[in-house]
Amino acid sequence: MRELANVNYQKELEKLIEQHEKEGKVPRLFLHACCARCSSYVLEYLSRFFSVTVFFYNPNIHPLKEFKRRKETARQWAAKNKKLPMIFDDSYPLEEWLIKAIGAGNERCKNCYLDRMLKVAEEAKNRGFEMFSTTLLSST
Repeated sequence: MRELANVNYQKELEKLIEQHEKEGKVPRLFLHACCARCSSYVLEYLSRFFSVTVFFYNPNIHPLKEFKRRKETARQWAAKNKKLPMIFDDSYPLEEWLIKAIGAGNERCKNCYLDRMLKVAEEAKNRGFEMFSTTLLSST
């Protein structure tokens, strides 16, 4: 795991972008977002190099009021930024999530990322995307 920490992923992204530009490619990117606020810069940056579709899927947000607030904010953002399509998974399986989280102990954060990334990967594959990621990798 320590080896991964030594990789500069921004530099890796820049190499990938350079390669795609040389080939004249604009890859389709399926991008998970947990909220509009932490997604804005990432989306602005990545949409210059990729054809981005945003995916809102967040079964871990609690309480329900906060989940609804984030979802509504994301919907408002999407309405203003029509060039970036946004797909919403409106499910709120909090009970299932809590059971997973309680049983995970110290692995709760790891499981949260894993749960969401597995869902994002599945959706990306089903929708024919070349790649997927999450804004959580660079959110504040």
